[in-house]
Amino acid sequence: MDAEQIAIARSCLDAAHDGTESFPAIVGRLIAAGFEGYAVDYRLSTQIYYLPDGDGVELPMPSSPGAVAATFDADNVAALVRWAQANGPDYSYAGFCTRAKAAGCAGYLVSFPGRRVLYYGRTAETHVEHFPQ
Repeated sequence: MDAEQIAIARSCLDAAHDGTESFPAIVGRLIAAGFEGYAVDYRLSTQIYYLPDGDGVELPMPSSPGAVAATFDADNVAALVRWAQANGPDYSYAGFCTRAKAAGCAGYLVSFPGRRVLYYGRTAETHVEHFPQ
């Protein structure tokens, strides 16, 4: 992975947290830079960006308040995704992260080739969201 790709990954992470870019715009930038996906770990407050050749970079992300709830609430996670997709004036990624943790989401894996996001809880329960068409 080169320095430019690392800078793009960092820029995308910052843009998500400060609200300056939407999820579709961030995905487009990451794909254009050659990434095939990324993982968010709420317990360690990290994001890992992956290239198809197996290379990757782990970056610290701002932590959100509270611990990951013990019980995974897939319906609540799905509702949070709809909230994010609507991108209304009350939406923020920081708020999403806090609410996702409260819903028992320990993290998620984004696959660009698979066009989906897999959200998971502490007990490995999952919820899959496909990218909007």
